[in-house]
Amino acid sequence: MINTIKKLLGFGPAVNYKELIENGAQIIDVRTKGEYQGGHIRGSVNIPLNALQQSLSKIKKDKPVITCCASGMRSASAKSILKASGFADVHNGGGWMSLNNKIK
Repeated sequence: MINTIKKLLGFGPAVNYKELIENGAQIIDVRTKGEYQGGHIRGSVNIPLNALQQSLSKIKKDKPVITCCASGMRSASAKSILKASGFADVHNGGGWMSLNNKIK
């Protein structure tokens, strides 16, 4: 039970985001178009959270997926949507600026 709660809250083994990117991970930024235009991770794809369910075909199921947003809340929701839609390797990268620093 405790491990399940830890997983839901994002606590657990540290994820090496840089290594995931080197191995072909896709970064899906779920902020609004306006937020994305204000700054984003190079190479990321902008699919706003409210359009994610209708845009699943734009994401490759055979590659790891890293979700990001402004703070980590929407990206956590995006991770849940992707997992429920059959994506096996999904990681919540949290806020895009923090994630950007982790992959440099």
